[in-house]
Amino acid sequence: MTDFAATKALFHLPEGVIYLDGNSLGPLPRAASDRLRRTVEDEWGDMLITGWNRAGWMEMPRRLGDRIGRLIGAEPGSVVLGDTLSIKVYQALAAALEMRPDRRVILSDSGNFPSDLYMAQGLVGLLGDGYRLRTVAPEAVADALSDEIAVLMLTEVDYRTGRKHDMAALTAAAHEKGIVTVWDLAHSAGALPVDLAGTRADFAVGCTYKYLNAGPGGPAFIYVAPRHAQTARPALSGWLGHEAPFAFDADYRPAEGVERMRVGTPPILQLAALDASLEIWDQVDMNALRARSIALCDQFIAGVEARCPALEIASPRDGARRGSQVSFAFEQGYAAMQACIAKGLIGDFRAPDIMRFGFTPLYIDQSDVARAVEIIAEVMHDELWRDPAYQKRAAVT
Repeated sequence: MTDFAATKALFHLPEGVIYLDGNSLGPLPRAASDRLRRTVEDEWGDMLITGWNRAGWMEMPRRLGDRIGRLIGAEPGSVVLGDTLSIKVYQALAAALEMRPDRRVILSDSGNFPSDLYMAQGLVGLLGDGYRLRTVAPEAVADALSDEIAVLMLTEVDYRTGRKHDMAALTAAAHEKGIVTVWDLAHSAGALPVDLAGTRADFAVGCTYKYLNAGPGGPAFIYVAPRHAQTARPALSGWLGHEAPFAFDADYRPAEGVERMRVGTPPILQLAALDASLEIWDQVDMNALRARSIALCDQFIAGVEARCPALEIASPRDGARRGSQVSFAFEQGYAAMQACIAKGLIGDFRAPDIMRFGFTPLYIDQSDVARAVEIIAEVMHDELWRDPAYQKRAAVT
């Protein structure tokens, strides 16, 4: 069993703050500060460029990829880290499209994260030749699968509402029609058990700065099912995805397996922070974490609904159908969230009216949830959101 009281002590959490925004940016693992200091001073400082060999920098994207792989049910050697999530979406989508050259349609849902849709729009615009992106309502995805669809691109957990797609069922249904699947795990990895191998997903991508606590700008990861690893063609043929980067050949030859999906120089400082965070994750049972997450979310929903009738739940009530977050709709949601933050409860806002709260059992417990409900009730009862100071929009919401 995972000792959640012990894991909570492993994070730096400012005194007096209840942090329900780890689904946007995870807090600092206490060990990360020392790990970064050692990477900067002992490795970069003393080893200089020899750190690529002596400190194992070049292997970090693959080594840490395997550790993340355990959390998402991936086969060993099928996950690699680097670059940004948008780049990994582009890579996966381009490779998936090429696997179905006789088809021209990417299917996604209208609740997908805008960046994923932007990358798809850019790719089909570049390809021309009848390629197009089609979006349907999340609940209509299964019925929209057809023989003209090349790729099904979905985010497993909706970033606004926390609604969760059935990855196993949709992947199986897609495969029955010859459709290649690309899953975005940005709100899944570290939040709930994922079984990429068991569901036979084709490609998956995700970020590390949310539930995995790699820090702002943490690198993304990409998964390529082993059955595709030797044939998937990387649209971005980067130097570090070359079979032999230091042969300095003029022509590109893809590396073996998922290594071909590497593009740019690994962000070593961010990877070092992630390395420290994964030391915590190595002791976490994902099923235990999922059960605790659902319990905390249920406690939160019951408390808020009992005290704040003006807030309308936007997340599924059934814990099995949502990720590790709860969202409430309120017309003045932005200002109300700013009032909560001023009181020591940090969540975030997503347009047009969503107050979003993330639950990470590694550092959130029942007492935190009870206090969060008290703060929200105070903000709503006293209408603190009416204060003009809370109406002014910041650059990041």
